[in-house]
Amino acid sequence: MRDNRRMTDDRFMRIHDPELLARGERVLGVEFTAMHERVLRVTELTSRLNVLPFDDAAGKAELLAQILGGPPPANVTIYPPFYTDHGLGLDLAERVFVNQGCTFLDYAGIRLGERVMVGPKATFITMGHPVDPDERRRFLGGAPIDVAENVWIGAGATILPGVSIGRDAVVAAGTVVADDVPAASLVAGPKGTVRRRW
Repeated sequence: MRDNRRMTDDRFMRIHDPELLARGERVLGVEFTAMHERVLRVTELTSRLNVLPFDDAAGKAELLAQILGGPPPANVTIYPPFYTDHGLGLDLAERVFVNQGCTFLDYAGIRLGERVMVGPKATFITMGHPVDPDERRRFLGGAPIDVAENVWIGAGATILPGVSIGRDAVVAAGTVVADDVPAASLVAGPKGTVRRRW
């Protein structure tokens, strides 16, 4: 997580450590309660953000700072409606552009590198439930998402837990990305297949 999160609570940092989640650490008990409380708070904040007049830059900046744990870089653009379940795990670099209707389920951490462009209604998911029905309601697991510099995520794309997307790559509209994307490549189709490289 980036330094401007302004969080000093050791328990918070322990349960939001992407490396622990990447190793299969489960979110349950006290950790789940803390996550649930944050989700309720951020849902309230994003619902307020998403009804502001489009030209209310000050109101938008204030709410985004509360959602993200600090102000994003000055040249980051986020067009509402904007959805996140946690906010504190979303790391936005310089000149990131997020179009309307995007969703960031960022509990395990999402990093968007410099000049990343995200098309409308793209979804980033870092957490999930086990497949086993007996375990499905007992815990969550997840892994961080890392998007390198100058990547373009097309409209309606879905990026799943643990995915890394290499520099200059393009994810076509509607693609579901479950595997890492090489740098300077185009992935497309329902399985996120590499179509070409440059």
